[in-house]
Amino acid sequence: MHTSENGKIQTSAMTIAGSDSGGNAGIQADIRAFHVYGLHACTVIAALTAQNPYGVRSVVIPDQKFIADQMDSVFEEYTISALKTGMLANSSVIEVVAGKLAEQVGVLKVVDPVMVATSGAKLLADNAIEDMIGKMLPVATLITPNLPETSVIVEKEVSSKSQMESAAKEIYDKHGCAVLVKGGHNLKSMAEDVLYDGKELTWYSLPSIQNPLSTHGTGCSLSAAITALLARGNDLKTSVEKGKQYVWESIRSSIFVGKRATVLGTPGIS
Repeated sequence: MHTSENGKIQTSAMTIAGSDSGGNAGIQADIRAFHVYGLHACTVIAALTAQNPYGVRSVVIPDQKFIADQMDSVFEEYTISALKTGMLANSSVIEVVAGKLAEQVGVLKVVDPVMVATSGAKLLADNAIEDMIGKMLPVATLITPNLPETSVIVEKEVSSKSQMESAAKEIYDKHGCAVLVKGGHNLKSMAEDVLYDGKELTWYSLPSIQNPLSTHGTGCSLSAAITALLARGNDLKTSVEKGKQYVWESIRSSIFVGKRATVLGTPGIS
C-alpha cells in the first residue's frame, strides 16, 4: 500500500523500541527513517530512557499491559506492512512483544536484538538474553545483530569474515530467520556486513567514514531503514543494500545540535 494519487492512502510501519530523550537513537531514529521513506510511523514505547550521546542516565520500563494495549491499538486500526523491534529491556517486555508478534503472521518483522548501547550502557537484562534469543528470533523475518550480539547468540567469538558467515548460517538453521551480521565493530577501511537468507550469503561493503561526528543510533537507523524499504515492497537483499546506504549517508552528514552533542544527518532519499 503506497501513497495514492490523491494522497489519501499511505503505507504504515511500526517500531517497538525505547524512546531516546536526546532524539538520536531508538524510537526517534526509527520515526526519522520511516518518514524519509514516506511511511506513516506507528510507535510502541517499550522503554523510556534519559540519555544523551554520552550515556544513559536512567530507564523506565512500562508494564506488560500498557505495551500490549499499545500494540493492540495499532493493529486494530492500522495496516502495518512491516515492523521492527529495538530495545526490549527485560523478560516481561520480550514475552508480551513476542506473543503479540506471533499473531501477526503476514507482517514482515525486523528484530534488532539490542543488548548494549553505543555508549556502553547495558540495555538488556542478563537474565533476559535467553528469552531474546528463544522468543524473538523465531518470530523474526530478519535479525540484525552486531558482532558482540552475534557472539552472545551463538555462544562463541565472532570477529572474522568466515566466523560471521558461519554464525549467520547457524542462527538461520536454528531459528529460521534471515540474519544480517553487522561487522561495524571491526571497522578498518571498509564497513562490511553479511546477509544469509537461508539460500545464499551476500556481502555488503561501503568505505568506512573516518572520524565521524556521530554514530549514535546507527543500529536503530539501519534496522528502521530496512523495515521501511521492506514495507515499500523491496525484497530483502535490496532493502539491506539501500538501508546500509541510508546509514552511510546519515553518518556522513552528521551535524552538531549542541556544544558537544551531535546527531546523524537525515539524507534525502530518491
